[in-house]
Amino acid sequence: MDGGQPIPSPLVPLGNLSDSSMSLEQKTTFVFVILLFIFLGILIVRCFRILLDPYRSMPTSTWADGLEGLEKGQFDHALA
Repeated sequence: MDGGQPIPSPLVPLGNLSDSSMSLEQKTTFVFVILLFIFLGILIVRCFRILLDPYRSMPTSTWADGLEGLEKGQFDHALA
């Protein structure tokens, strides 16, 4: 530890260090992964909002709002 050679880091490649730019394929993959993480974050936030308040996202009207009389659920009497 007298200030000799630095210990090589496993994160730094030992190859050509002057060419540190990414190729087009690596850039495209990086952007795609970032977009997937953003999409995942949006889905996680949406799921937590539904879990915290599940009735807020449900509509207040039902399929039987506009029906009258026998059509509104009195089918057992109509079958006789």
